[in-house]
Amino acid sequence: MNKKNDATITSVSRAEYIEVEPNVNLHITDAGEGRPIVLIHGWPLSDEMFEYQYNDLINKNFRVIGITLRGFGKSDKPYGSYDYDVHASDIKKVLDKLKIADAVLVGFSMGGAIAIRFVSNYDSAHISRLALVAAAAPIWTQRKDFPYNLPKSAVDELIELNYKDRPKLLADFAKIFSATETSLSEGIASWLNGICLSASSYATAQCLIALRDTDLRSDLVKILIPTVIMHGKKDKICSFDLAEQMKIGIAHSHIIAFENSGHSLFLEETQKFNTELIKFTGV
Repeated sequence: MNKKNDATITSVSRAEYIEVEPNVNLHITDAGEGRPIVLIHGWPLSDEMFEYQYNDLINKNFRVIGITLRGFGKSDKPYGSYDYDVHASDIKKVLDKLKIADAVLVGFSMGGAIAIRFVSNYDSAHISRLALVAAAAPIWTQRKDFPYNLPKSAVDELIELNYKDRPKLLADFAKIFSATETSLSEGIASWLNGICLSASSYATAQCLIALRDTDLRSDLVKILIPTVIMHGKKDKICSFDLAEQMKIGIAHSHIIAFENSGHSLFLEETQKFNTELIKFTGV
């Protein structure tokens, strides 16, 4: 009886899909044993973007959980809301079902913004450390009192292009994803493009709206756990100014700059990225 229960628990904990609401299942990569590290991808990627983190972290005795947000990758793609609150709620339901505790939450780009909202909304439930990687926060677009990163009009153009020629949107995005157009190999670039193409057009646009309109400055003050901000100095999608603004707003935070990276620091300086992330876990 006990063996059967143990097997059931193992089976559930390693499920590839987890239901977060009726008819909405998220794709989960869950592998390894040890302290949990939860990875949240960026727009318009999926948990597959962390391929070159998974094996390294698993081999260094961590349990790694990659969550693909609704609308992207192999997760379900319903119509409806795609704001940060919805994504944060989905993450909470996954971590509840997996009974995760004392985890390191890692959010890349839009995933970093969503990770901030998660910590703010749920008082750091399930996690004890936060890593913000090239995060699209505290605001991705400019305001009168926030003269950083992109003008809103630039995002409006991206949304329009999504509905006219989504492959061109992704190709244009790829050109500025790294420090230079040749920072990543042709194979890696093609692989990333394939992941991005698997997103739904609807989710791609709705998340651009959330990126354009959401102001997380009031969320930053609610982050009371140790936080590392890893950011490329040559980032053209989330300028390094954003890292500095996050540092000002988050009490227990520090910045690790990636001097030779653009937005894709996890691929441009993979060894440094993985090393710094493991160091931050404190294990």
